[in-house]
This record gives sequence, C-alpha cells and structure tokens, in this order.
Amino acid sequence: MKKELSNSSIDRQNILNNQFVLEKIQQKIGIQGILFEEKICFTKKQIAEFYEVSESTIKRYLEQHEEELQRNGYEVLKGQRLKKYKKNFTRQASKEAEISFGMSINDLTKITVFGIFDFRSFLNIGMLLTESKKAKEVRSFILNISIDSISEKSGGNTVYINQREKQYLESTFHEENYRKKFTNSLDKYVDMGPQKYPIYTNKIYKSIFKENATEYRSILKLKSKHKTRDTFYSEIIDMISSYENGLAKRIERESKKIKRKLSSSELSQLYIEFEEDSKDVLAPHIHNSRKKMASRDLCFRDALHQSLKEYVEAVSREDFENFLGEKSKEFSERLEETKDVFKRLKDR
Repeated sequence: MKKELSNSSIDRQNILNNQFVLEKIQQKIGIQGILFEEKICFTKKQIAEFYEVSESTIKRYLEQHEEELQRNGYEVLKGQRLKKYKKNFTRQASKEAEISFGMSINDLTKITVFGIFDFRSFLNIGMLLTESKKAKEVRSFILNISIDSISEKSGGNTVYINQREKQYLESTFHEENYRKKFTNSLDKYVDMGPQKYPIYTNKIYKSIFKENATEYRSILKLKSKHKTRDTFYSEIIDMISSYENGLAKRIERESKKIKRKLSSSELSQLYIEFEEDSKDVLAPHIHNSRKKMASRDLCFRDALHQSLKEYVEAVSREDFENFLGEKSKEFSERLEETKDVFKRLKDR
C-alpha cells in the first residue's frame, strides 16, 4: 500500500513511535546538533538549512502543526532550562562549528525564549514539508528503512508477527479450552449439520471485528497453509474466547430449559439476543480489539481493514517493543521456554 507521509498523521506517528527505525535513520542522516538532556537537538535555522527552505516556512509549519510537533519533541525553552541549554551550547560549539548550529554564542546569550527540535521532531517536520525536495527524498528514505526494519525484526514473516508478543502464548492456550467448550455445546445442544461450526464462528468474528474468516484472510492475503486463528493478536483471541464461552453457556442453558436440542432458527434468535446483551458488557473490549487489529495490521502487515478504518490509530511505542523489540521472541523459542509449565497446566 503506497504511503505519503505528508498526508497521513497516523503513518507519520507509526514511524516516529518506532525506536528501531529512528536509530537506523539517525545513523544514516548526517546533521550535527547540541547534546541537551541526553538528546541531540537542533535549531530552527539548522532545520531550514537542512531541508533547504526559509526559516519563515519552518515557522509556518510550526504554527500549523504545533500539537503534533510538540508531541514529537519540539519545545520552547525559557528560564532555567534555557540557561542550561546555553551552557551546553557554549561548551560544545567551537568557534569553527558555530555556523553549523545556526547561530553564534553571542547571539544566543541575548535570547530569552528559544525553540529547539530533537531528532524525532526534526524528522516529523521533514515528513510535513511539501515545498522541499530534500524533505521528499528524506520521506522516501524513511519509508524504505521502516519497511526493511519491520521485515528484519519479524524475520521476514509479518503473517505471524502477532505470535512474537509474550501474551500470545497464554491467550492461545486458554482459547483452545474455550473453543472446545463452544464446539461441544454446538454438537450436544444444536440440531444442525456440521455447517453450524463455521456459520457461528463467522458470526462471532463479525460481531467482534466486522469480518468473516474469508474476508479476513483476503485482507491479510493468507495462503491455504495459514490457519486464521494463528494470525490473531492476543486481544482478539481473548475476545473470541469470551464470546465462545458465553455463547456456549447460553446454548446449554436454553437447550436444558426446553429439554431438547435447539433448531437452526432458535439458535439464530438466541444469537441475536446474546449479541445484543453482550454489547453493553463487552463494548469497551470490542472497541479495543477493533482498534488493536486495525492499527497493528496497517502498520505491521500493511493490511487495511476497510470495515475498521474508523478505529485506526498510531501504534504505540510499547507495541513496537512488544512485537519487534527485546521483549518479543519467535513463537517456537517462547514455546520451548514454557512447555513444561503448560504441560503441568494441561495435566490438571
């Protein structure tokens, strides 16, 4: 899916929240700054010179996108913090290097309010600038590194990137038990053929993330060897487990009440009532599940769920760490580490 960073705040934020991408970009882009509070910082003049635009252009973008740029590291210094910055500047900027920092030491001493960019906000404004040829080149460079970074960190297989999160293993283990309760309930208390299993599985999928299995597989471009449930994030697995467990109990209770198996039409009506009742109780969890699926799939798998577009937001820094960082692991590696624990749980 072709992305244009200047048009999408979500795409911009997904890159700026990805510390692994930022580290690679910082290694490649040569721009000298002042070390301040453990971050490399740049002046407005430096930013203008790097992107080959006027300072007034940078000022205009600061006014138009103030909230986004401040969220990503741009700040205005005054008082004690400005004094601290001036000391750092004086210590680090030799007479020969002053011009590269955008001003002289003498100029800085007269200033009482001063705006600085850290590396994130430096990239952020480059993603926004449409007048700058240099910024366009930087955006293309950023996108290429971002794609390569996710592929590298996920071992080249984003289909199963969901399994790299620590919580996935526990969720899928418990889901197996709830799934068995659900299929057993359909088998024991519903008078329908084998089509009842996919029909009501798809109804649950529709209730939770507005797609049936076929639609979901098409969006993720899954191949026949890929199992649908193996690609779900832990939040989706937990949500499906809740639905299947609740519906299984409702089916059992209704069947025992009428002292026979439910017919197809009776089960359809029961599901409508169950779905309606669940909305109030599970609404926050369903909303969270949709948000997680829509946002992560767009970022990590480059897959857009049209039915969930309204739920898309930037992926958090924590998610990048959980799925790509040191906390994440290949499923087989995590399974090996915990197999004895799960064996004891299963034996119970």
